[in-house]
Formats: sequence, C-alpha cells, structure tokens
Amino acid sequence: MTELDTGAVVIHGVGIGRATTVGPVVRMPEPVADPVDTPSEREPADELARAMTSLAATAAQLRERGEKAGGTAAEVLDALAMMAEDPALAADVQHRIDDGATAEYAIHAAMATFRDMLVTMGGYLGERAGDLDDVSRRAIAHLSGLPAPGVPESATPFVLVARDLAPADTATLDLDLVLALVTTDGGPTSHTAILAREKGITAVVGAAEAARLTDGDVVLVDAENGTVELDPAQERIDLALQRTATLEAIRAQSSGPGRLADGHSVPLLANIGSVDSAREAVARGAEGVGLFRTEVLFLGAEKAPSVDQQRQTYAEVFGHFPGQKVVVRVLDAGADKPLAFLTDSGEENPALGRRGLRALAAHEHVLRDQLTALALAASETEAHVQVMAPMVSTTAEAHYFCELAHELGIEVAGVMVEVPSCAILADHVAPRVDFMSIGTNDLTQYVFAADRLLGTVANLQNPWHPAVLRLIETVGRAGHEHDVPVGICGEAAADPLLAVVLVGLGATSLSMSSSAIADVRAELAMHTLDDARTLAALAVSAESAETARQAVVSARPHQ
Repeated sequence: MTELDTGAVVIHGVGIGRATTVGPVVRMPEPVADPVDTPSEREPADELARAMTSLAATAAQLRERGEKAGGTAAEVLDALAMMAEDPALAADVQHRIDDGATAEYAIHAAMATFRDMLVTMGGYLGERAGDLDDVSRRAIAHLSGLPAPGVPESATPFVLVARDLAPADTATLDLDLVLALVTTDGGPTSHTAILAREKGITAVVGAAEAARLTDGDVVLVDAENGTVELDPAQERIDLALQRTATLEAIRAQSSGPGRLADGHSVPLLANIGSVDSAREAVARGAEGVGLFRTEVLFLGAEKAPSVDQQRQTYAEVFGHFPGQKVVVRVLDAGADKPLAFLTDSGEENPALGRRGLRALAAHEHVLRDQLTALALAASETEAHVQVMAPMVSTTAEAHYFCELAHELGIEVAGVMVEVPSCAILADHVAPRVDFMSIGTNDLTQYVFAADRLLGTVANLQNPWHPAVLRLIETVGRAGHEHDVPVGICGEAAADPLLAVVLVGLGATSLSMSSSAIADVRAELAMHTLDDARTLAALAVSAESAETARQAVVSARPHQ
C-alpha cells in the first residue's frame, strides 16, 4: 500500500486485463463457520439422510447456476457438482456418521480429507482443493438453513472485494452489475484470474491490503497497472476513464493480422483445448493456433484413446483453421495431470519428476499413437499442423522428439521452452528443431522454484521479472541466429505491453487466450520493431519485475 501526493491510498496487486473502472465496494461475506465435532443426537439413518439430501441439493444448485451461465462456467460448475456426488465421498460421510458425527461435521471432515489429498498432489489438483472447500460450505449452509455462499445481491453496480472467489462465484457473475473484481489472495494463474481474463472482467488479484476495504468505499480499479486506489480524486477518475475509452476506440479499429507500426508481422494465435474454444478463436480473429492442449482427450481415462478416436477429434479442430498454422502440444501429463496409464504414482514432487516428454518417452507407444493420429488428421485437412513436446530440458530430448515426429509423418516439430536448462542451451537446441515455443507460465515457475498455482508464492509468478526475460532473450537470440521461429504461448503473451517486449526479445509469434487478441493487436500497432527492442532492453536491464514494467511504461512512446 502506498500513498499518493494527493493523499489517496493505493493498494497493489496483479492486474488482469487493462481496463479501468470506478465504483463502490461490496465485500463478499466470510464463509460459514466450520462445524464443531460434537456427538449427534439423531439416529445415524436420519443424519445420513440429511447429509445426502444436502449434497444432492448442493449439486443441483451448482448445475442450475452452470446452466444459467453456460459455456466454460457450466463445465466448471458441473465438475463441482460431480464432487458433491462422488461415491467415495458419500462412503466417507456415512462412515463418519456411523461413528456418531453430525451430518455437518461428517461432510466437513470428509471434504477436508479429500482436499488434503489434493493439496499433497500439488499443481492443478492442488488448486482444485479450494473447490472442495466451496462445495463443503455450500452443503453445510444448506444443512444450517443459511443462504448459499456467493456474490451479494445489489441493485446497483459495484466492485466485488473478496478473499478469493470460488469457481461457482466467478463463473456466474452478473457482468451488468459487477464492475470489477479485487481479491486479497490468488495469483495471475489462479482460477479467479483465468476466468476473469476469459470473461473480460476488470480484476486485480493478490491485493492483500484490500482486506482493509469496507462496503461503500469508492475505489478506482486499474487492471493495467495492478492498482486499487481508495477515494480517488475526480481528476484521476476522469483521466483513467478517458484512457479506457481511448483503448476501446483503438481496439474497435484494430483488425487483421498482427503487425507492428512499421509493418513487421507478428502472427497472433490462440491457445485452445477443445472444439468449442477453436470456434471462439476463429470468431475472435486468431490467425491460427499456437497451443492446442490435447490433455482433455486423456484426462480421466483408464487407458489412452485409440489412434482413430484421437484422429477424429484432432481433425475436427484442424478443420476450423484451413490454410492456418495449428501447433499441437503432445500430451502433457504428470505433475498436475496424473494419468494411471502413463505417470508414476507416489512421486513426492511430481512437478520436478517424470512429466511431459519424460513420461511419454517412458511409454513411447502412447507418444507414437498420438503422433500417428495427428499426422493422419493433418492429412485430412488443410491446416498446417505442427507438434511440440512439453517439459524438454536437454538437447538430446529435443532431438529425440523431433526425429520421432518426423519419422511418423509430422513435417514440422519443435519443443516448448519452459525449463531453464532448455533456454540456457537454446543455441544447441535450435539446430535440432523446426521451432521453439516458450511457455512463460512454467518457465517462470521453474526460474523461481515457485509453484505457479500456489497463492502464497504468487508474488514470484511474474513474467515481467528480468530473470525470466533474460532467458527469453537467450532463446530469441538463438532462434534468430539459426533461423528458427520462436513463439510465446504463455499468459505473458496476453499482456499487451509485455507482448511488445517479447517481440523485442525475438518472439516471432504470440499465442494467448483468444479474448486477449484484440488488445494485443492494438498495442503492437503502436510500436515499431526498434521501439520494441528499446523497451525490451530496458526491461531486461531492470532489477525487478516492478522496475522492469515501470521502465517500459515510462519509456513507452504512446501513452
């Protein structure tokens, strides 16, 4: 928290998007209290009936909200409903009730056990632990006759301030009333941040000092600068809103392929994971796909899908991009996405274990089948299909993957640079591959040895940090020297100003959530390649993420 010359108090966090908005604060109520473990005074059968009724009602509420929200929100809420209906959970609840617990405590304790198990697994599943807490609180609120936890109702627009939002809350926000989100917890890759970005909601996350805000406080939420200003002066409000209006006008006029002001081409691609997201990417003007995540085909399966099953899905996605590039990431399992048929169980720290290409190489038949399916699907469509391997850390691994892909009919094969060793050795990796694509989320995670889904170290998950930018510069230089394209396919590419810096560091294409494409396109159009290189030099020579960003903002030719 800092204080401006005007006396206004400014709270700092991580901004999502670049819009600015002003409004009164409405705080999310604190969750219902955890039940106490006191012996039940009911018959076990009665307690069990109460518990099952509340879990069923919770699942129904979640699905109802999902149907109302539609899209990705419906998928998220259906997944939560399935948690409430999990047979293993029901068995645990019954066991605890048989031992004398109340329905409230049995649900609370059973959910806590599942949550702790997910936390131990870390990564993506660790992040889902909070989802179980939300389901538990909803069920307990139902048993207690209390309203379901959620966003407060208001007749007028407001800025929602919360510790963090449960997926059920974020997914069903009324965008006509919620002007912006401010959370005290969470980082730029948290569930709240991802959904806020997808929905285009102005948000600042990880703003711990926002806990001091109270209902009715008027705040200026500036996502581009990651700040929340309390009681802003009218002059600052006018300036901020004028800037937003200017950005919207520029965005509205922006169309066509991504390019810099001097005409230098920077293809703007989309990150997708399904046929639906492929359609959305096309609608938003993506010039192709820079990251097609294929995990959805494999998650939850007891065995890998057949070559023909995979081929059909891939061909359906490719069919949306005739004549355009589609970069497919082969199965990235392990760590946060364990698979029974592929990954080792019992690894104490799977994020540093056998994941990505390491897991595929240990089960090469799975990799061969996927590459074969991709080659077959590519031959059936007019898309320019390329493949890349995740979690590559050595030159030998890069060579192994590209040789295998070529052998199985893939003409263009490359690697993701997300492990620091791969970036450091980029001058050796580049001659072995057809392209490199930098995954900034994992690269930042591994540079700082900080789990990117863990809120307690979210402050380290900042791709503006010169430690990350210097590695990207190393990869960009190696790509230029060996005439190998260098793409960016992490969240960093969705930050319009950082996108310019990345181009200055040697990125030849940018891939992002398709909702971010318009803003990035507009920002690129304001800078020449010389501008981008100048800004990049300032950023990499800074001491910290904050000073790097500030240096670029100050030197930006167009304010």
